[in-house]
Amino acid sequence: MSETWVYRFDQLDEVDAHLHGTWDDVRALLGGKGANLAEMTRLGIPVPPGFTVTTAACLAFLEADGTPPGMWDQVVDALKAIERQTHKHFGDPENPLLVSCRSGAKFSMPGMMDTVLNIGLNDETAKGLIRLTGDEHFVYDSYRRLIQMFGTVVLGLRDELFEHVLAGAREARGVATDAELTVEDLQGVVTRFKAIAPRFPSDPIEQLRLAVEAVFSSWNGKRAVDYRNAAHIPHDLGTAVNVQTMVFGNLGEDSATGVAMTRSGATGLPGLEGDYLMNAQGEDVVSGTRATQPVEGLGDVMPAVYAELLATAQTLESHYRDMQDIEFTIENGVLWLLQTRDGKRTAQAAVRIAVDLATEGAISQREAVQRVKPDQIDFFLHPQLDRDARAQAEVEHRLCATGLNVSPGAAVGVVAFDPDTAERWARDGRDVILVRPETKPDDVHGMLAAKGILTSRGGRTSHAALVARQFGKPAVVGVAALDIDLGAKTATLGGFELEEGDWVSLDGSSGEVFVGQLDTFVPDISDQWLATLLEWADDIRVLGIRANADYPVDAERARTYGAEGIGLCRTEHMFFESERLPIMQRMIMSESVADRRSALDELLPMQRSDFLGLFRAMSGLPVIIRLIDPPLHEFLPTYEELSERITDAKIRLSKAASLEAVDELLARLRADEDTQRRVLALHEANPMLGLRGVRLAILYPEIAQMQARAIVEAACQAIEEGYEPKPEIMVPLTSDLRELAVVRDLVAEEAAAVLAERDVELEVPIGTMVETPRAALVAGELATKADFFSFGTNDLTQTTFGISRDDAETGFLLDYLRDGLLEQNPFATLDPDGVGVLVDMAVTAGRRTRPDLDVGICGEHGGDPASIAWCHAYGLTYVSCSPYRVPVARLAAAQAVLAEAGPAEEG
Repeated sequence: MSETWVYRFDQLDEVDAHLHGTWDDVRALLGGKGANLAEMTRLGIPVPPGFTVTTAACLAFLEADGTPPGMWDQVVDALKAIERQTHKHFGDPENPLLVSCRSGAKFSMPGMMDTVLNIGLNDETAKGLIRLTGDEHFVYDSYRRLIQMFGTVVLGLRDELFEHVLAGAREARGVATDAELTVEDLQGVVTRFKAIAPRFPSDPIEQLRLAVEAVFSSWNGKRAVDYRNAAHIPHDLGTAVNVQTMVFGNLGEDSATGVAMTRSGATGLPGLEGDYLMNAQGEDVVSGTRATQPVEGLGDVMPAVYAELLATAQTLESHYRDMQDIEFTIENGVLWLLQTRDGKRTAQAAVRIAVDLATEGAISQREAVQRVKPDQIDFFLHPQLDRDARAQAEVEHRLCATGLNVSPGAAVGVVAFDPDTAERWARDGRDVILVRPETKPDDVHGMLAAKGILTSRGGRTSHAALVARQFGKPAVVGVAALDIDLGAKTATLGGFELEEGDWVSLDGSSGEVFVGQLDTFVPDISDQWLATLLEWADDIRVLGIRANADYPVDAERARTYGAEGIGLCRTEHMFFESERLPIMQRMIMSESVADRRSALDELLPMQRSDFLGLFRAMSGLPVIIRLIDPPLHEFLPTYEELSERITDAKIRLSKAASLEAVDELLARLRADEDTQRRVLALHEANPMLGLRGVRLAILYPEIAQMQARAIVEAACQAIEEGYEPKPEIMVPLTSDLRELAVVRDLVAEEAAAVLAERDVELEVPIGTMVETPRAALVAGELATKADFFSFGTNDLTQTTFGISRDDAETGFLLDYLRDGLLEQNPFATLDPDGVGVLVDMAVTAGRRTRPDLDVGICGEHGGDPASIAWCHAYGLTYVSCSPYRVPVARLAAAQAVLAEAGPAEEG
């Protein structure tokens, strides 16, 4: 039995019978667009007849560099079926059938692949269409569109060649839009277009064949590959091709075309939102070449059609149980639906839509939790323009323009007028705003590299708006006050002159654009829909979520974001503060234990105050405090820095003009020389594998004693103040039971002494940080002396792979990832085959010794959704991450449970 490569829209039942699969299987074969066109046809929604050439045909075409056997015969048969349905004939000058040819992959990729409209027009069918419609303007407008699209999509010609001809025709006629050109103007445009594209075929069948093959080939085009890379869409899916009867929105003032979403793609607010144009074709709406009108205005022009559109939109949203993005055309007062798909949306809109749909009963709470991506939660923490900076900029009249607020958040950067420059500058570490008249699919690499997007044309459903919303890029589009000269790489913006490299600031939430560099801030999470969604997630998840926090302000923020304690407090960060660093340095320089203890006595109240703030902020929740971890040389100036200071002091000493100056310089010189000798004495070839962590506590036990005392004294004071402190002390970098036992006993004795002095009863668990492969291998032994394990996955990854994170992530690791030697950055996502095996071994062995052993991770993996899913699967107690990643982790942990349970049930 031969392969079926083509299915008509009215053959969805046959597709179901052939696949015996799920709706996902149907979408994989027909593409999202084709599957939805077939489903709409089955629902009785007015869809122009057509057929889909499958993704399987695309893959076969790409593999063989030619159409698979039998495919074209099936296309011709499907074309004949359309002729019977429409009573028109393809290529017939008397009653011509025209079709469109559009891509449609399994996952929506707006604008990434190619489309050709009005296929079937040539000189003879154009005359026939004029006889049928009596509208020469419409026919020649459609004809020039076909040649232009065919030339750019199929023949690979530059669009600028065609646009130059159109611009000349508009200028000669003195009009602003193509719709205002006369029939004679359009006939001249068609003649000049044919000269630009001499290989344009007059045979309609050849037009269709070449268009289908071009759409197939566009799957591997650069812009499509770049988009798939950014959206994490597999490259082996292929695209379907949808061939559909043309309906025309440019037949006069009772015709129109538009794009609408059933809810706001920017905010999630219920209600139809979108753009439309009278007497236009669909490409005009999304290209930004004409100023669109809000779709609700259609209600004033065509109230009956608008009411039908509203009802159809509601039907589609109810059927698909999600916000829909609809393309429609009105031909001579008759509504046709050309596409529906799940609409692109901002993070804010995604959350609100999911919660609203669950509240309305369309989906369950569990499905709502599944529908929001963890990374989308990050966008709630996108920076906003500082209020004071904004107010000052307004006073200084630097608020230069306002456009459509299509993707929220603030973006501040230097202007780049082309995507290649934006990508290059971003790679160099510069913050960039991509500024274009309108964006096209070829611009996607620059859009992804930019911090924000600013265009002079386009509406809420323009390419710029769709891509910006999907990837969380703040964007302002349709800024009429923006006039760009791409050749000169300059622009005027509300009276300001801009050159490439000048700073601008934009607010994608309000649509405002400022000249200059405004400060930004990260807002607190206060969105009611997000709060609801995270509450639902908390009811589902099993994994605990803690935060890495070193200061009370971080702890307070973490608790606000839903953290259930502190999984890692890095005490060394407290010593780097300006008033403490000199004391810390004096402690390191001390020649005796007594001098060292004297310096530590000065640090003790400072540490106690730090810990008290943490206990207040986290009252009733666990706070894991890690003893000082890094090597001591990190608290001292570098050898090179001291050499420069010594040289400078000697030069200044030779020029000193007074005894007082000499004495001061000599004292400074001696101090720097002493410090340099100490730095030299502390020098290690591999300091991150040297005297640090548990080893430091063994050689300098008084440091660990001071920290233990500060922790427990702070806990006692917190109890006196009415708080409920839950301190836990963590010993870092242990690899052997004996070293852990030494430090545990040291810390336990100090803690017991403080509790006895204060006459307080308090349990203070003492655990260890597993950061080396050996620690993981002997975890069963370590658990005899550790009340809990915390995996420092940053160092554990370094020691397992034998590579330095700081060097690798800016060096060879980039090549490894690019060349596919590693699928993922192991410092961003937990390596399951190496590091993960060690963690699993350690958890299993540790709990064999101590069944109630709490285990968590506190490296940066703690905020990575894929790593969180792994931690859930392997039974860890909690993950600990940056305060700003806590909401992400809450959602990811819930989704790990739901993924284990299988697909969400329908509401």
